[in-house]
Amino acid sequence: MIIRKATIKDLKAITAVEATCFPPAEAASRSNFKKRLKTYPNHFWLLEDEGKLISFINGMVTNETTINDIMFEDASLHDEAGEWQAIFGVNTIPEYRQQGLAAKVMQVVIDDARMAGRKGCILTCKDKLLHYYEKFGFKNCALPRAAAPALCRLCRRPPKRSS
Repeated sequence: MIIRKATIKDLKAITAVEATCFPPAEAASRSNFKKRLKTYPNHFWLLEDEGKLISFINGMVTNETTINDIMFEDASLHDEAGEWQAIFGVNTIPEYRQQGLAAKVMQVVIDDARMAGRKGCILTCKDKLLHYYEKFGFKNCALPRAAAPALCRLCRRPPKRSS
């Protein structure tokens, strides 16, 4: 298995995995993924098993400390010099779940954000997933809840480096 960054050639596979992982009302569209891939392909982390996409995480970089609904639609809001790595989706196809694969991808995202000098990562999630993200050091930042009432905003700051 390998973790790599995306290209526009991955659009079909990314869209298919998203459709498998999220209900239609929550899944990003092919059009939105196309805009994202054209704007920030290096912020898509793909996990493949023998060439098959089985898991991915994507999101823009921003100076905002919270994810707003418009960010999911407007890829032009990406700011490569931004302070926060936003995480829009964590996807793993059902037959590969419960094997720690999304965790491997998440660790690469966190490490890349740290190496890029970001203040941390931000995401929104359903209440039932809070415990999962807490395992990576995400904490509920006690800021106003996201637009959808079932979502909580979490942030993860990188640990301080020892000298």
